[in-house]
Amino acid sequence: MPRRDPEKLAKARNLRANMSPPERALWYILRGHRLAGIKFTRQIECGPYFIDFAARRERLAIELDGETHVGREKEDAGRTRFLERQGWRVIRFANGDVMSNAEGVARAILIALGRDF
Repeated sequence: MPRRDPEKLAKARNLRANMSPPERALWYILRGHRLAGIKFTRQIECGPYFIDFAARRERLAIELDGETHVGREKEDAGRTRFLERQGWRVIRFANGDVMSNAEGVARAILIALGRDF
């Protein structure tokens, strides 16, 4: 198994340790196979990016967009294109959606995975 870049590993650990409230709320839904028995991981490295949440087996990347993404739509679109070229399906949610409609977000994830809710 190839060695991981220690700087990227440290960054991923830092991102996991310092989640935003919307990330924490979504992780509560996804962790421990809680959502339809699917294993999700968080802050996984993919090239120069880190995927917020991922169902690796299903190749689904979930990205949360908060205030820091305002005005960065072009960069986010480029990130999505990169991830899609790597074989990921990408879905995005606004932080506000997670905080105000977590059940709807969970449903949308299940639909993206082709699962019943």
